[in-house]
Amino acid sequence: MIRHIVLIKFQDTLGEQDIAAIFAELHEIKDKIPDVLSITAGKSESPEQIERGYMHGFVADFKDWDTLQAYQDHEDHKKLGTKLVANAVGGLDGILVFDLAC
Repeated sequence: MIRHIVLIKFQDTLGEQDIAAIFAELHEIKDKIPDVLSITAGKSESPEQIERGYMHGFVADFKDWDTLQAYQDHEDHKKLGTKLVANAVGGLDGILVFDLAC
């Protein structure tokens, strides 16, 4: 299994409803790509409060590297990625991605 972890610093001008709409688009991708095991998204609720501005994020679990690649190549992912970058502080600099083989 591959766990795809994405943390985002959204611009202050984006409201929680806007962010929820972006995450709703993300969840729609799950049903379009075989072997996407799960997608969980939301706002940090950490009591440690050391997010360093990365207050939102998501975790997507994939069967294998090929499934992650299919996700990355999918047209809906590319559209969503463009939207994430456009709404992140500093563009791509406001997004962290970490892939973990489990």
